[in-house]
Amino acid sequence: MDDKSLAHYRIGEKLGEGGMGEVYAAEDTKLGRQVALKILPEKMAGAPERLERFEREAKAVAALNHPNIVTIHSVEEAGGHHFITMELVEGKTLAELLLKGALPLDSFLEVALSLTDALNAAHGRGITHRDLKPANVMVGGEDGRIKVLDFGLSKIRGLEQPQENTVTAAATLTQQGVILGTVPYMSPEQLQGKPVDHRSDIFSLGIMLYEMATGRRPFQGETSVDLISSILRDVPRPVTEVKVDLPRDLGRIVRRCLEKDPQRRYQSVQDIRTELQDLDRESAKTTTTTPSIAVLPFVDMSPEGDQEYFCDGIAEELINALIKAGGLRIPSRTSAFGFKGKDLNIQEIGKELNVETVLEGSVRKAGNRLRINARLGKVADGYQLWAETFDREMEDVFAIQDEIARNISRALKGVLTDQDEASTPKAPTENVKAYEYYLRGRQLFHNLSRPSLERARRLFKRACELDPNYANAWAGIADCCSLMYMYWDATEAQLQEAEAASQKALELDSDAAESHVARGLAVSLNQRYDEATREFEHAIELNPELFEALYFYARTCVAHGKREQAATLFEQACRQRPEDYVAPNFLGALNATLGRKNESEAAYRRSLEAAERHLDLFPEEPRALYMGANALAILNEDNRARDWAERATLADPEEPVVLYNVACTFAKLGDVDKAIDCLDEAITFGMGQKDWFEHDADLDVLRDNPRFDALLERL
Repeated sequence: MDDKSLAHYRIGEKLGEGGMGEVYAAEDTKLGRQVALKILPEKMAGAPERLERFEREAKAVAALNHPNIVTIHSVEEAGGHHFITMELVEGKTLAELLLKGALPLDSFLEVALSLTDALNAAHGRGITHRDLKPANVMVGGEDGRIKVLDFGLSKIRGLEQPQENTVTAAATLTQQGVILGTVPYMSPEQLQGKPVDHRSDIFSLGIMLYEMATGRRPFQGETSVDLISSILRDVPRPVTEVKVDLPRDLGRIVRRCLEKDPQRRYQSVQDIRTELQDLDRESAKTTTTTPSIAVLPFVDMSPEGDQEYFCDGIAEELINALIKAGGLRIPSRTSAFGFKGKDLNIQEIGKELNVETVLEGSVRKAGNRLRINARLGKVADGYQLWAETFDREMEDVFAIQDEIARNISRALKGVLTDQDEASTPKAPTENVKAYEYYLRGRQLFHNLSRPSLERARRLFKRACELDPNYANAWAGIADCCSLMYMYWDATEAQLQEAEAASQKALELDSDAAESHVARGLAVSLNQRYDEATREFEHAIELNPELFEALYFYARTCVAHGKREQAATLFEQACRQRPEDYVAPNFLGALNATLGRKNESEAAYRRSLEAAERHLDLFPEEPRALYMGANALAILNEDNRARDWAERATLADPEEPVVLYNVACTFAKLGDVDKAIDCLDEAITFGMGQKDWFEHDADLDVLRDNPRFDALLERL
């Protein structure tokens, strides 16, 4: 605006442009105060519909007397200009603050609670903002208050829109079929030109919460068309995966805000505010930052290059030792080992795992000589915090692991705590050869296939032959037998061996949480649920962060009919291992039986997202494919479900468990013939779990088919 004054207002600098006008700082010379003027451009003032909407914004905001919404002073006309006077809000826009990246959690919660408070007030008066974005939120000023600005595109429930005989672009700005808003923060219904209500603001709020929490927007695109397509179709990566130190409940809140279907979102901002307040209270309990470290698989530098099992075992043992010591946040073995063989530096890996430090190392083993190099580096700048080379005899391997764990604790915590001292593990065996057999078995055990479990069991047994007092190896035997019983060979022999080995492990080391998990799983398969409960609860008491204890306890609760407790345990397991795609799949099914539709779909989405990330690292992993296919079928993404199911069978065409689970997916998709074909092949290749066929609800659609009856006869 060229004029220096308007009525009794002295015009200052231009502050910006809102939904329906230009905004200037000004001085009210009558009252001697600083204000903001929002002036409707002259070319728009001549359009009745523009003028009506301009005045409508003033009426809408003036009706909202709220500390987090900009205050309207007056609506005026002077010198041919129509304008609104409002309070002048100092500080920076949220958009400016986000240029520096994600907000700290305390700042995030302060802004988020203020936003929900403001929106709750607006929605309570029937007002939908429709252009909610960081540029329309001011943060700071003298009182540090957050203010929502620019209701220029607001929609007031019950207020009639102007009707014109001549249809023009201006006349249809608030009508169905026209996109209105700022694309990166718009809801799917806005982009599709559909009618909107307050739930559109909830989607926009979800985008803002995502950006505030992670420093990046959930939907990306090089062009507006790409961005619109992303908003309409893509499922964003969970905030707790982008930044793994964020509270899991925050991820759930943001995910529900960003549901494509308005019916699946929160139905009121007050519900979001209540959950954020709960999160704020929980956050206040923890005022210090927990140091974080990722332990990468060590590199095999041995002359023959045949010590990968030993390198992996050393890293896994260090992870377990550091978890037991407490006071550190440590990504799981699965997360860290996903970077094996990747040409990435510690800064790139640390960023992906969202940790402050990374431990990497190498092993050179020749005969009875052992050289281990270990290095602890900072992710931020690559600075070396600690490094050491251990050149010892093989018999010293446990002392080396202990020294590395102690040095890490000292480097990250500053001192060795009493818990560090108390958690120093005793050597699990004095027989180095038995330890090597055990590590070979652990490497195979993680492959989770029938051949690998059978080989792992033989190696664990060999370890026990060399050292009959090796508790970990006995627990390994029990776990192999239990899993064999669950998935491939449901015979009494497997159960008896699982029970005997788990009892032996417990007798040898009752302080090992893993022994109690092995025992709990074995007795639960024998339907001794009370005994299993005691063992799992003892394991969790010994190690509250042990994923296996939470996961198998949850499955035991399902079998025992304790669905509410199972859901809680599965949720805890998901929090403990965010990269796992199996536990959220079970949680989704469980929530469905409990009538929690939104929570069920959220869990299936979590499972799908985890499976997608796993497949980025291991593209043909059959278990991730069939679990992901199951989630896709539930989420009505039929084409992708079918594609993933077929990929799973191609990856392992003779594995009965793969074929069975793929059959379940085809049954969900309504492809009865394909489902029965897969079940037929599963039986051919050794599937013997008749109770699965008889009781799995996924197969209900097949039960009236004569071919299915014939399959039951073969089992």
